[in-house]
Amino acid sequence: MVYLVEGRHVLAVFALADVIRPESREAVVLLQQQGVRVAMLTGNADEVARWVASELGIDEYFAQVLPEHKSEQVKEFQRRGAQAAMVGDGVNDAPALAQADVGIAIGAGTDVARASAGIVLVKNDPRDVAHIIELSKASYRKMVQNLVWAVGYNVIALPLAAGVLAPLNIVLPPAIGALLMSLSTVVVALNAQTLRGLQLRKEVERQQ
Repeated sequence: MVYLVEGRHVLAVFALADVIRPESREAVVLLQQQGVRVAMLTGNADEVARWVASELGIDEYFAQVLPEHKSEQVKEFQRRGAQAAMVGDGVNDAPALAQADVGIAIGAGTDVARASAGIVLVKNDPRDVAHIIELSKASYRKMVQNLVWAVGYNVIALPLAAGVLAPLNIVLPPAIGALLMSLSTVVVALNAQTLRGLQLRKEVERQQ
């Protein structure tokens, strides 16, 4: 806050804020399109925080938050049952980054912030926060797919290898069993490799 004073009279009050990067707006929209609830914690004055939140489309913000209170606010989110991810770049953000379920530091931030976080955004692009979530969900889907395949495969292959169909003169030779086991490993590996073709959304979905 900047005050214009003449004598003992305050003539004007100016609320100053950093210029909002276009990438920040897109990052918020991408997260909201994924169903992520976005909140802002800042040490700035309420007027500035309210303006930034309105510009970014953030419904919930907390202004004039002291450094030691940022981690407490993250704990409050967690007490509500939320999985909290914290994005920060400064020394003051380090405790909150460590407290969060997922701490995400901006690569150009301080060493303390990067050391406290579990993920560092090397490109300093806030849109990568949404990309992290998208990639994580895709990786989890692949894990489930591979688990289902492995369980289903072994449910069939193990009884055959044990000779369950031997009374019907159907016996699985050891060499064939070894080949099928190798094939299972190849299928799982190839399924995991399909993540390389994942196309992360670079732009927000425009509302018609």
